[in-house]
Amino acid sequence: MNRHAIKAIYFFEMHRTFRTLMQSIATPVLSTSLYFIVFGSAIGSRMVEIGGVSYGAFIVPGLIMMALLTESISNASFGIYLPKWSGTIYELLSAPVSFLEVIAGYVGAAATKSVMLGILMLITARFFVDFEIVHPVWMAVFLVLTAVTFSLFGFIIGVWADGFEKLQMIPMMIVMPLTFLGGSFYSIDMLPPFWRSVSLFNPVVYLVNGFRWSFYGKSDVDIVLSIGMTTGFMLLCLAAVWWIFRTGYKLKS
Repeated sequence: MNRHAIKAIYFFEMHRTFRTLMQSIATPVLSTSLYFIVFGSAIGSRMVEIGGVSYGAFIVPGLIMMALLTESISNASFGIYLPKWSGTIYELLSAPVSFLEVIAGYVGAAATKSVMLGILMLITARFFVDFEIVHPVWMAVFLVLTAVTFSLFGFIIGVWADGFEKLQMIPMMIVMPLTFLGGSFYSIDMLPPFWRSVSLFNPVVYLVNGFRWSFYGKSDVDIVLSIGMTTGFMLLCLAAVWWIFRTGYKLKS
């Protein structure tokens, strides 16, 4: 594997992030901090506990996961769309690099940014809400696994999109509603039986609950199923990316 090619792509993408710190780092951290202030400190203090956990602490994993999904998709989709839009994608396609090296560079950088944001949000949450992390190793595993998985998904969106509007369409119209309805602000056990059953078809439920389990050891769904669903989606995205490079889908148009 050509490590120089991976490093070139990776550091180029990371440098782009640090050139736009306000948009890439400060804005998502500030937006999530407002949720911590409103739902964690202000409203959370007046809400009943959920499963023995204060409401403010209960929503911390869901809010971080919500930001992680949107930022992973946004970082990766814009990272590959920009070369397509500017025409520099042809330099990449003609270079002696494999699809795995391209993915390692673009997705690695996008996932790194998302993990950095997740850690910053954890630190920020401490200023507003008291919470604990029962399984810190599993918390890190879920953080990295989710960042990589949805960076792969974002990469696919960036290849598919043929306009800046399409870059936002799937994150805003599909991913965001699924995240809000995936138990970020509540336990699905609080829902009537019918709607709880419907919620189990929402893949974000497994992500949020797996991440919440790493904090408090409590989950609405089986933790093994949460890991399996996330890993399965990652492998599906990886297969889709392999197909994109094998066929040249929307890369050479």
